[in-house]
Amino acid sequence: MSHANAMRRSLVLKRRPDGEPGPDDFQMVETPLPQPGHGEVLTRTIWLSIDPYMRGRLYDRPSYAPAQQLGETMTGETVGEVIASADPAFQPGDYVVGSRGWETHSLSRAGTLTKLPPGGAHLSAYLGVLGMPGTTAYSGMLDIGQPKAGETVVISAASGAVGAVAGQIARRAGARVVGVAGGPEKCLWVQEALGFDGCIDHRAHDVATALREACPDGIDVYWENVGGAVQAAAFGQLNFFARVVMCGMVAQYNDAKPPPGPTLGFVVGKRVRIEGLIVFDKPHRYAEWRALAAPWVADGSLRYRETISEGLDSAPEALAAVLTGGNFGKMLVRVGPERI
Repeated sequence: MSHANAMRRSLVLKRRPDGEPGPDDFQMVETPLPQPGHGEVLTRTIWLSIDPYMRGRLYDRPSYAPAQQLGETMTGETVGEVIASADPAFQPGDYVVGSRGWETHSLSRAGTLTKLPPGGAHLSAYLGVLGMPGTTAYSGMLDIGQPKAGETVVISAASGAVGAVAGQIARRAGARVVGVAGGPEKCLWVQEALGFDGCIDHRAHDVATALREACPDGIDVYWENVGGAVQAAAFGQLNFFARVVMCGMVAQYNDAKPPPGPTLGFVVGKRVRIEGLIVFDKPHRYAEWRALAAPWVADGSLRYRETISEGLDSAPEALAAVLTGGNFGKMLVRVGPERI
């Protein structure tokens, strides 16, 4: 197929959301397809990753990642097909992960892209279980959580793209794993498909009471994806020398001001380790995790789920859904077909 007269469609930030983001906060623009210069690669987007961290970039305030600027194409990792290349490492028809943008086509430096192996996992998996969320789970458990056989590990947002993998890693280490998720369908999947030892529906139960019942020996590792009431309940049951992996607090991302935090005096007495996790600090973990986990995905022993939204126009609603638990597993937008 010729791309000579094709246009690039991009979703740019039109205004900063007040609370939950929505379609009116973004604008679709069309521009001619860019042509790659030396060392650049043009890709056609197939899959777009939607992740909770994107909400933080919509605020105009300092953070670990720069704020999204008004009129700028929204950022987001993609899997795409190379359609033009000015770098010998990439040829048209190659599938790559690493291009960024809520757009139908992306121009990238070749050094930022990773070529995907033919005959490997499904392309979308490289944005989820084999991508940034999976690598986040691996890095956090390896470097901070360090679960050991016989310990109790609690995973918030246990059915999500990160939590599901984090819990499965802890199970492989021989730990007892209890998840927290929203709704009976998610909890059933966490227990039946992922093999967690238990899962608490935070919408149907008092989380503190349910955690005491599910974790009679206390909590040795707590993986934080949510914040709010779930965090308070878990913090109240941490054991001596517990480890807390602070990965995210999605329940608070739409709040203009954070709610009052917990009283942390117990951290000293119990010698609790609380450490924040940003996977971008450890880029070497990506290749490590893909090499380790790809066989597990292939043999079905590492399970995952996806929620797929159709068309680039649906990206704003997909972001709103991932912030309120409307997704089940990894949230993706199918921007284009795998082959044209």
